[in-house]
Amino acid sequence: MTRRDMLLAALVATMWGFNFVVIDWGMDGIPPLFFVAIRFAVVALAVVLVPRPLASWKTVVGVGLFMSLGQFALLYTSIALGLQPGIAALLLQAQVVLTILVAALALRERPTRLQVAGVLLGTVGLGVVAFGRGGDAPALAVVLCLLAALSWAIGNVISRKAGPVAPERRFGALSLTVWSSLVVPLPALGLSALIEGPDAIAAGIAAFGWRPLLSTLYTAGLCTLVGYAIFNGLLARNRSASVVPWVLLAPVVAMASAALLLGQVPNVWETVGGVVLVAGVFVANAPGRRKGAVPAAGAAGAAPAPEASALDPISPRSG
Repeated sequence: MTRRDMLLAALVATMWGFNFVVIDWGMDGIPPLFFVAIRFAVVALAVVLVPRPLASWKTVVGVGLFMSLGQFALLYTSIALGLQPGIAALLLQAQVVLTILVAALALRERPTRLQVAGVLLGTVGLGVVAFGRGGDAPALAVVLCLLAALSWAIGNVISRKAGPVAPERRFGALSLTVWSSLVVPLPALGLSALIEGPDAIAAGIAAFGWRPLLSTLYTAGLCTLVGYAIFNGLLARNRSASVVPWVLLAPVVAMASAALLLGQVPNVWETVGGVVLVAGVFVANAPGRRKGAVPAAGAAGAAPAPEASALDPISPRSG
């Protein structure tokens, strides 16, 4: 990678990591499911600018339901229930480990030894974070965040099953990101009405001031649209193995920004567990091929594969 591309990769990872704090900051007084509906309604406006992906509608809908609706409905709710943004960013990295497991079950993909080692390390890290969590992190919020990671992992497998698209395509993963967002607003609004209630929605509309507006513009516009446009360009110009490791900056940025801006400092167990989890993600992403296998990151031009999508907890691959 050139120095310019390394700076761009660091910028995108920083944008995506800081996104968790922006979500928490902007959701004050806004029901989480209603906030998800607003975010993806804004992303969906870009369909007038971005061509439809080559993937089938079945794939587009599947990605929308799992990578976007499922992941973010659960993520936003977990943060609303009190999960610290930095810990949420960390727990979401479990999607890499979970994607390997889901792919083994659904696609009969045999994981490499490095991937198995990564899964084991990641599982240990998750256990340490879960059992050593601070008193301000309700168990339900942790479970919902891990379910968000599972939903993301299922979406990863759906997009991978659709097959790779040449990364040099101008819009690449951004097309699937934008068009799959069409699936989200109405179901999210329906879930909000059913679970949060019409009164909560009305209160959310009344409370929708400049903070929720800026948060939405950041998450939908800057992180999802601009971030994915830059990231797709990086994948087109560089080997995915060179781009993907920058993913590990995202949870670091999220935890650092949460500590600096919100005063949310992780305890010792959360820190140790986080380091072990990130180590597991790194090992699972380490270069290595089994006979006849195609590296997952090779499909990043179509939609972020586990390694690629781990970067973004805010695109319809993540937050």
